[in-house]
Amino acid sequence: MLTKSPSDSAQFSFFDIINQLDDTHPLLALSRAIDWQALELEFSPLYSAIGRKAKPIRLMTGLLMLKQLYDLSDEAIVEQWQMNPYYQAFCGETHFQTTPPCHSTELVKFRQRLGKEGVNRLFALSVALHGEAAEEPVVLVDTTVQEKAITYPTDSKLAI
Repeated sequence: MLTKSPSDSAQFSFFDIINQLDDTHPLLALSRAIDWQALELEFSPLYSAIGRKAKPIRLMTGLLMLKQLYDLSDEAIVEQWQMNPYYQAFCGETHFQTTPPCHSTELVKFRQRLGKEGVNRLFALSVALHGEAAEEPVVLVDTTVQEKAITYPTDSKLAI
């Protein structure tokens, strides 16, 4: 069962963060550039109308984006989200939350729910946000192989 996004529901929380954060911060600018409603429309059919309430799609997709953006593990992104008001605002929270958004295993289950196509959709969205700047004119590939410092029995220095 799908729940509403944090910005659509009443929250009992610590303090309002939207008015206290720097509006020019890159994460806030990125959150304004993303079409969250389109993501919710695309991924909402993956949820059932019965059962336990699920975490909001914006929260979960935001956590996955932050995880990739800052190269964090599932456990680390959940911990960082709890401490960073910019992460919370990026994921749609309007008030500072003092509890973790979810357990780290819920991110694994959300990725499984999205499947390969859904994860590719999130990646395509991040590339589309950058437009032409995302494409490199030249791709450099390093094919250098470093030999290991292994002494073989046939080496002449072993015979001496």
